[in-house]
Amino acid sequence: MFEQSFKNIDNILHTDSGCGTELDYVEQTSWILFLKYLDDLEETKKTEAALAGKKYEYILSPEDHWDVWACPKSDDGKLDHNKALDGDDLRDFINNKLFPYLKSFKSEAPNTIEYKIGEIFSELKNKISSGYKLREILNIVDSMHFRLYEEKHELSHLYEAKIKNMGNAGRNGGEYYTPRPLIKTIVKVVAPKIGDTIYDGACGSAGFLVEAYKFLAEDPSKLSSAQMATLQNKTFYGKEIKSLAYIIGIMNMILHGIEAPNIRHMNTLAENINDIQEKDRYSVILANPPFGAGIGREIQQNFPIKTGETAFLFLQHFIKILKAGGRAGIVIKNTFLSNTDNASVSLRKLLLENCNLHTVLDLPGGAFQGAGVKTVVLFFEKGAPTKKVWFYQLNLDRNLGKGNPLNENDLAEFVELQKTKVDSNNSWSIDVKDIDQTTFDLSVKNPSKGGEVVLREPREILEEIGKLDEESEDILNKVKSLL
Repeated sequence: MFEQSFKNIDNILHTDSGCGTELDYVEQTSWILFLKYLDDLEETKKTEAALAGKKYEYILSPEDHWDVWACPKSDDGKLDHNKALDGDDLRDFINNKLFPYLKSFKSEAPNTIEYKIGEIFSELKNKISSGYKLREILNIVDSMHFRLYEEKHELSHLYEAKIKNMGNAGRNGGEYYTPRPLIKTIVKVVAPKIGDTIYDGACGSAGFLVEAYKFLAEDPSKLSSAQMATLQNKTFYGKEIKSLAYIIGIMNMILHGIEAPNIRHMNTLAENINDIQEKDRYSVILANPPFGAGIGREIQQNFPIKTGETAFLFLQHFIKILKAGGRAGIVIKNTFLSNTDNASVSLRKLLLENCNLHTVLDLPGGAFQGAGVKTVVLFFEKGAPTKKVWFYQLNLDRNLGKGNPLNENDLAEFVELQKTKVDSNNSWSIDVKDIDQTTFDLSVKNPSKGGEVVLREPREILEEIGKLDEESEDILNKVKSLL
């Protein structure tokens, strides 16, 4: 229904001087789609209220309804050109009246759709410089309706595709995108239930939270109103530091049916993990934290294991904020399993002693487009130490890349074998008591391949050498200070 409309909007934005990248296209399409979706949502709620014999109170003031400012209609149902703003008048109305009005909603109570509207439009600005191009886009979006389930389903599907394109547009976008087949697989294995609280502390475009919602609400007709209320208000939680990812994440959830997402715009790592209390904890964690070194010492002070590696700080946060008995599926660089620097060894020890790391999924290179690093997925439960770890090495008969991405069929054997954790050509188990108790090395060594160790990328080896050099220099400086 909408695919050609999306392409037409991209073609228009491509010719506008204010929008230069795929990131801009997604951002600018998002706020317009969101306002049209909101208008359809309000009309649906008005109809539902009328059927219940109640009066519906609109969120937006009458003059800010879509059919007043965006696309007013004449009696024949066509655009009323006498009332419809265009050119500079349209652009000025959006920039000087509409956006400031929508920002004002941030004064409403948190965790309401009104508050989320305020947050979105506090972070966004209209980058479409031509009011005439704005008019063209509004006319296209006006022809799209999001009231039926099929319409909402296609919108969410196409929006996910746009986020994926954004992820492929460059490093900044790529940070926000985790392959959906991998997310779906992680959700299947962790298997959240209604009543769980599901958390992603580095939620980006909210892919994990969206897929968890789709997993739990696969057939909404089978859920009670109380269960749907739980899913809407008390299930999904996230944090995101980057403005664009935060906005896209909120809109992605709203466009998938979560009306007031519990996503906060903040730096997760700025929170001292010693301040986390029982009331702050979650029963399920699904995440792909960002990789990369360079975290400042002031942030590292919030963690018992000091390291400049972002993902290692996130892993400490996740272990701490997971409830006893809680379950997690977390993507991390495969070097976590074997690095010999103090932080890596200490973190492996912490994980194995505090959680049951029952499964490790070893992914091939290219699973993350443009990432340049190999990754693993850690599946664990908190509350009991690890005794045995089941490994599965995803061996494919093709190279993964942009034209040949990871798909769900690639992961089907893993999902099936993981249920019983049996040995196969691609899977095996190790007893923790048999590993080196000083390094806690968990290197992926597939016995069916002669126990060979999967070679690391040269860049990763150089990074580890650099960390070891830094540690050696610190030790030498301490020794010198004692002399």
